[in-house]
Amino acid sequence: MERYLFVIDYQNDFVDGALGFPGAERLDGPIAQKIRAYGKGHVLFTRDTHYDDYLSTREGQNLPIVHCVQGSHGWQVYGETAKALAEVEAKAIDKQAFGMDVTDPATAAVLPEQADQIELVGLVSNICVVSNAVVLQSRYPQATILVDAACTASADPQLQEKVLDVMASFQVKLLNR
Repeated sequence: MERYLFVIDYQNDFVDGALGFPGAERLDGPIAQKIRAYGKGHVLFTRDTHYDDYLSTREGQNLPIVHCVQGSHGWQVYGETAKALAEVEAKAIDKQAFGMDVTDPATAAVLPEQADQIELVGLVSNICVVSNAVVLQSRYPQATILVDAACTASADPQLQEKVLDVMASFQVKLLNR
């Protein structure tokens, strides 16, 4: 069975930086443990990636907090998760929107050709995790898509619960809820 773990945007700016929130740091150990369990060749990670012109973009006009500027400390993956990703030689996907663009040649080059199961963890559940669950479900329509509720979070606990309900409604299997 072809199983993959996608670590979504577990970056400094979402943990303890510009858009960080209490509790996000608690995901670090469990995410790192999952990365090591999946091992080499089975882990990919996304990085929210913006540039100096962020405030002039549609997202920047709606969320005027500069974050995840390519190459900055905030753009880097957080803590033990970063070490685990390096250990398993995980493949990076830099994305400029909430969901990855599977038609982008750079992204398409690192995505697996097929997948039976895809698990998502990371931040933020009600924005990028849900967006990528939809994208991956479309890209791999026969794969089982999982989200580990213990390895994702939102700054708003009510939105966290609502988005988990929404993901379950479109057949994402929830773990640890």
